[in-house]
Amino acid sequence: MRNKSLILLGADAGILLCGLAILLLRQYPAADYSVLPWALGAIGAAFVVQCFLIKGKYTDDVWLLPIVMFFASIGVVMLGRLKPVLCIPQLRWLIIGLVVLLAVLQFSRKIRELMQYQYILGILTLLVLCLSLLFGTEIGGSKNWLVLGPFQVQPSEFGRILLVLFLAAYLSDHKDILRESGRRFFLLRLPPLRFIAPLLCIWGMAILMFVVQRDLGSALLFFCLAVFMTYMATGSKSYVFIALAFFCLGAFISYQLFGHVRVRFDIWLDPWADPAGQAYQVVQSLFAFAAGGTWGTGLAHGHPGLIPEVHTDFIFSAIGEELGLIGCTAIMLAYTLFFYRGISIALACRRELYMLIAAGISVSFYLQAFIIIAGVTKFLPLTGITLPFISYGGSSMVSGFIMLGILLSMAKKE
Repeated sequence: MRNKSLILLGADAGILLCGLAILLLRQYPAADYSVLPWALGAIGAAFVVQCFLIKGKYTDDVWLLPIVMFFASIGVVMLGRLKPVLCIPQLRWLIIGLVVLLAVLQFSRKIRELMQYQYILGILTLLVLCLSLLFGTEIGGSKNWLVLGPFQVQPSEFGRILLVLFLAAYLSDHKDILRESGRRFFLLRLPPLRFIAPLLCIWGMAILMFVVQRDLGSALLFFCLAVFMTYMATGSKSYVFIALAFFCLGAFISYQLFGHVRVRFDIWLDPWADPAGQAYQVVQSLFAFAAGGTWGTGLAHGHPGLIPEVHTDFIFSAIGEELGLIGCTAIMLAYTLFFYRGISIALACRRELYMLIAAGISVSFYLQAFIIIAGVTKFLPLTGITLPFISYGGSSMVSGFIMLGILLSMAKKE
């Protein structure tokens, strides 16, 4: 197993270095070779972390870090292609993320102790999400950023971690009550309101994020995550039906009352009604996939720069154009493999609390990837979240490695 994990990391290193070499050679003599030391530093940090995982008996999970490094390598190469000035910052965030991953593993016992304070976790979740509601700055059409001097932080990325921990603690502690048949509401049987009030609060916060912050991606991610984890803990379809009814009602009211909600929905239904205006990004994204075809135009041979914000929300479109259907399929299969490994960890956990944490983190990553890929391909309305470990963003990278560390800590062989 040790050799397999190191070989996989070596393959990731090959992807990163070969991709950067192609870009450097193509951009010569304007190429910036200072990116190479940072790339080698990220590769070295990944090997150090993998050796720590092996030594710490995390041997059931040798696939997870290589998969994440595969995403990160593709992301760095594409950023070097799309916006070279962000290549070194992304590598810097990657190294910071790997260091944070080690810190999470070192303090995993303390994190498990935090699960005893479920209501504190719930309050912290709401506080973190309210930060951007109260003090947020609008960037890219969404008011979901906090500007702290030279840094821009997306609180929702870290609120998601707290949400998973809170839901896991609350649901595992109240699973028996939530599973019991209580009062009948039409065809549904539910426990007393006070036990499902935290879930309703989270669902309401998701709607509020959509309406006030114009952050459809985070709202949809939080909402679906709460629904999935509730169903995993209780096995009750009643909560799913209530959640869907709650979401549909909120979406309908939002569509009637708020213009930006109507614009987002109308763009999804018919982007060709305004291809040079509000729907420009979606239309250009569809053109990029069409131009890429099966094999792609080749790295640095496409025109993904025609898409605004291509290095964040639409990086998958750039991959589709230059790496084609083959590259897109490889990435989607890698996310599926990551999800499978995460669920395998969850099923192997002896305590239901740890099972819910591992399953929640796995579902969170998979949902995030699905939502953004569906958005840029017009399967769902366009969202503003990042493609995990691939899109540019320090908040996304660091929070992703924190969640990866928690997931790995659930699989540690005692």
